[in-house]
Amino acid sequence: MALNEKDGQYLINLAREAIEIYLDKQIKIDVPSECPKHLKENLGVFVTLNKDQNLRGCIGYPEPVMPLIQATINAAISAAVSDYRFPKLRSDELEDIQIELTVLTKPELIDTPKEEYLDNIIIGEDGLIVEMGFSRGLLLPQVATENNMNAEEFLSHTCLKAGLSPNTWIEDDIKLYKFQGQIFHEK
Repeated sequence: MALNEKDGQYLINLAREAIEIYLDKQIKIDVPSECPKHLKENLGVFVTLNKDQNLRGCIGYPEPVMPLIQATINAAISAAVSDYRFPKLRSDELEDIQIELTVLTKPELIDTPKEEYLDNIIIGEDGLIVEMGFSRGLLLPQVATENNMNAEEFLSHTCLKAGLSPNTWIEDDIKLYKFQGQIFHEK
């Protein structure tokens, strides 16, 4: 499902409100009663927090396991207080935070020989998930373009994100998925 800019800004405003209320009162907000029906469809989503153009938190749901509106609230709060890479966001930092929202399509297994993996990754359009045993890593589509990566570098960094060596993608028991994301930036 494609969302329009109004939908994206609605979700970003809700994400900001969810973070603000959680930081101030430790309360998770409810889904607004006036929420548009189409935002209740189960979709994957990631909420990214940036401060001074640097990552400050990013958490989400790669799979469509709950309504988009609820996933946005949960991911926003988690990005602010549960991203293990960063200290918990402080209320006084919130005014310096820019929120980015990425709504995901359902991940699709790339079911081709490994020699063709690189030909099946479109930089700037595809995000990746690498899975091997209990290890799993995900990189959003914008990561490759923001870091000037080619397909092999993107795939290698996704392996690293999973805690695997960068060339693990050539192993037989690896699973590689791709997905697309619709990105919204806070205005």
